[in-house]
Amino acid sequence: MISLSSFKGDIIKLMRYLSLIIFFVSVAIHLYASLKKDQHLRNISKPFIILALLGYYCFSTDTISLTIVLALLFSWLGDVLLIFKGVKWFTFGGVSFMMSHIFLILSYLTQIDFAKINKVVIIVLPLFFVIVTIILNRLKIHLPKKLFYPMYLYLLMNGAMNCFAFFRYLSNTSLAGIITLIGAILFFISDCTLFFVRFDKESIIKTHFSVMLTYSLGKFLIISGLMAK
Repeated sequence: MISLSSFKGDIIKLMRYLSLIIFFVSVAIHLYASLKKDQHLRNISKPFIILALLGYYCFSTDTISLTIVLALLFSWLGDVLLIFKGVKWFTFGGVSFMMSHIFLILSYLTQIDFAKINKVVIIVLPLFFVIVTIILNRLKIHLPKKLFYPMYLYLLMNGAMNCFAFFRYLSNTSLAGIITLIGAILFFISDCTLFFVRFDKESIIKTHFSVMLTYSLGKFLIISGLMAK
């Protein structure tokens, strides 16, 4: 006789694996569409990536964190908004992703012991400021004037998210910390790449393949690292 708790556990395990399969299949389809520059297929597959990752997270943990769920939901909303063309939709998508970064930072803060961190590492904050400044100045001539400072602020927020991922790793130098940190760095690379693909017509990167590869892998590693603790 199968117990109710055992049956429930089997269903949860099935949903976890199903979510993971949907995630990787959606990513594969989207990357293929990006290489082929198939905008229709890209638009169809894109929303499933983060929704599947959210499902994987919810079915893989005993304690669901509201901040992680909100971070994923705002990422999903950002993905959907960026499907539409135009400065207005790009701005709305950027605001949504900025909220995602804020909720990721809040998720990291619950696992950071600042007493264990050498104060010298604060140097990473101005380091990201310099990196963001160099990137945006390189792009400045290609950007609509009204987007320069919002994009600057957004990329700084992504940099701040990376800094707190780094602080989390330093306060507990575990495999989980390094996994999330690598994911955060990939997310930053994805955003920088997106800016060049979207606005710099002379960029050597012509498709969204690298953007979505680093984005999808980055988000997966961030969530996996946060689940592992």
